Amino acid sequence: MPQPQHRAAGHRSRRHRARSRPAHQRRPSRRARIGRTVLILTAVLVLCGGAAAWYLYREIDSIGSSSALGADAPKSKDGSTNILLIGLDTRKDQDGDELPSDVLKKLHAGSSEIGGYNANTLILLHVPADGGKAKGFSIPRDDLVDIPGHGKDKIKKAYGLAKAAEEERLSGQGVTDRKELEYAGREAGRQSQIRTVRDFLGVPVDHFAEVSLAGFYRLADALDGVEVCLNKPVKDRYSGADFPAGRQKLNGQEALAFVRQRHGLERGDLDRTRRQQAFLASALHQVNSLGTLTNPARLLDLKNVVKDNVVLDKGWGVFSFVEQAKNLTGGKVEFTTLPVERFGRHHGEDVNIVDRDLVRRRVQEQTAPSGAKSSKSARDTGPSDAPSSGSDSADPKVSGGGVPCVD
Repeated sequence: MPQPQHRAAGHRSRRHRARSRPAHQRRPSRRARIGRTVLILTAVLVLCGGAAAWYLYREIDSIGSSSALGADAPKSKDGSTNILLIGLDTRKDQDGDELPSDVLKKLHAGSSEIGGYNANTLILLHVPADGGKAKGFSIPRDDLVDIPGHGKDKIKKAYGLAKAAEEERLSGQGVTDRKELEYAGREAGRQSQIRTVRDFLGVPVDHFAEVSLAGFYRLADALDGVEVCLNKPVKDRYSGADFPAGRQKLNGQEALAFVRQRHGLERGDLDRTRRQQAFLASALHQVNSLGTLTNPARLLDLKNVVKDNVVLDKGWGVFSFVEQAKNLTGGKVEFTTLPVERFGRHHGEDVNIVDRDLVRRRVQEQTAPSGAKSSKSARDTGPSDAPSSGSDSADPKVSGGGVPCVD
């Protein structure tokens, strides 16, 4: 019997010691435990969200599906980067299949047989090594230039002409697989377009990105629309553009109409080029302001669009590059349209007559390293460099960092 009493006494002693603990050693209250659990769960969710964003970030960063640039292609030697942006006017997907009818209807661009494989948007984006302002040079699609292997023609045709020639060559060798022909033809088209632009401007092309009409539409939707600004209202039945004046946010379908309109604009294609510049400037600004690169949901949408609708050169880490060139998403970018001397006719088509030497001087002068720009300007001034009535003298530059207004 003494033993139970001894245990009871010991039990009471332990309870007494527990009640006698100092305040700082007492167990936290139920409310405090719940609060701590919530904080831990929040931290876990934040970490998971960050991990998901990082995974998607890395997956997009590794996307690359074209070897068209070529390992032996000339590269910029001063640490700067030249990127060729190609907007392909095709109504077909990457395999050459027709787009679904509902997508074609939203594009408001006609049937899949229209447009061929013309590069209707060509922009060379120069990002300097010193972190200065990036320069975007729009090349009017109807500029009459030398296309390797095809003589003189509109610069936009370099892609489609080479694609058709390669498919014909392979078919003559007995290749019948439609997807194989499509892939090989497009690679030949990209090679030709890159080489034609490089020869025309006289500068290297370090990277390129190609997007189709459907890809453009889906990219705009992935960004949840893009804000634009118009100086005056427009309405055009050909492109489907029907917008009031002022700032407004456009969804993918509307954005495509915005950048495709040329009917009803005073300078036709040249004004359309400025629309494309303004849209790109606004989109880059929006990527930065919305935190797209750190938002897992937006990154997932972007990843799905990019994988199916955008072609990049292999080995190019897109977001790694963007991290190094914050001027692209931070507004430090300025777009201009390369000069056109006059309008003319070639093989029964309307074309832009250009002075290749003048175009080259303009591009090389503005892409030269900072120390060389002043000396270049001093050497190149003179009567021969004076812009003609058809050049870009009256074409204001479109700056990034906001929502520029255009006609």
